[in-house]
Amino acid sequence: MARRSTGWRRSATISTKAEQELASASLDSIADRQVLYLTTVGRTTGMSREIEIWFVVCREHFYLFAETGEAAGWVKNIRHNPRVAVRIGEWETDAMARVLDRHADWKLWEEVAAIADSKYGWGDGLPVEITPLPFSGARCDRG
Repeated sequence: MARRSTGWRRSATISTKAEQELASASLDSIADRQVLYLTTVGRTTGMSREIEIWFVVCREHFYLFAETGEAAGWVKNIRHNPRVAVRIGEWETDAMARVLDRHADWKLWEEVAAIADSKYGWGDGLPVEITPLPFSGARCDRG
């Protein structure tokens, strides 16, 4: 998933705590946006596949909901290769994805579904957790 070089760069002098605070501030600043663009790697073609989808932020992760559950192509792609890219406005980062398990993650499932219901009036579907990689290239274009 090649992308252009932009804005934010990792500095050798930035501590892990400072990185986490910056990442958290970044997520908080975009949490009210309506959609994000998720890029997965096609499981049969190996080509990048981008979708536009609703999202919520909870505990420094993004959560997306697959309305058609395991039948969604992007969920199948994630099952095959969990490395993804996320873009929201000018902010973008590489990330890792995982499909929540209804039994093991039931409390988290309920929490993020409630957040989505509050934000969109809809929180059904299969939740997928997206974890931005620490300064893997998280960046923001600046004018």
